[in-house]
Amino acid sequence: MDISILSIFPRMFDALNESVIGKAQEKGLLNLQVIDFRDFTTNKQHHVDDTPYGGGAGMLLQAQPIYDAMSYLETENPGKKRVVLLDPAGKTFDTKMAQSFAKEEQLVFICGHYEGFDERIKDLVTDEVSIGDYILTGGELPTMSMIDATMRFVPGVLGNNFSAEEESFSHGLLEYPQYTRPADFRGKEVPEVLTSGNHEKIRIWRLKESLRKTLIRRPDLLETIDLTKEEEKLLREIRSEM
Repeated sequence: MDISILSIFPRMFDALNESVIGKAQEKGLLNLQVIDFRDFTTNKQHHVDDTPYGGGAGMLLQAQPIYDAMSYLETENPGKKRVVLLDPAGKTFDTKMAQSFAKEEQLVFICGHYEGFDERIKDLVTDEVSIGDYILTGGELPTMSMIDATMRFVPGVLGNNFSAEEESFSHGLLEYPQYTRPADFRGKEVPEVLTSGNHEKIRIWRLKESLRKTLIRRPDLLETIDLTKEEEKLLREIRSEM
């Protein structure tokens, strides 16, 4: 997968050279390119922003540097691209979007700063995306979050191919509690079913605890899931226990 990032703070993305994403680059599973669109300004001061027409507080990113950076990117790496604009008013990023991004051959992220963008920049993009109902100083941190979440669904990135499928939100439910050695830590014991060796009982326990956690912490998620008959039965049991 090829991922290109347009930002005026390219060094922030050095963090993506570490851990799982760094290893994905070493394996050739990810080709990451960070472009400083300040390099494409045409004014002597290398400004990428200006005051908004009609007045108002703050500064807006100008269209010209980003348009020219995108033209450069197309020359260097031609082909169909999915272009993501980081925008607080955009669609909220989630697991389904990460899975969709992971199927693309080329992704481009445009990171904003200041008070926003010249509206004409949006003519370049395919997706306007937010990571939540709050404002950050720029799009760099959200971009890193989305790249990390997306790459987990690219085959070969995770050591265990089932990891991304079993974690929270992958099936609409929060992940069940997990434990490792020792079985008894300062009087706090691992649930007996997990040491029983009975895989069917373990499966049912995990599913029930996943449903329990979702019901307690994110009941809104249950409204969007088509539960199986087994899940409906377990959910009734949980509610009767509460």
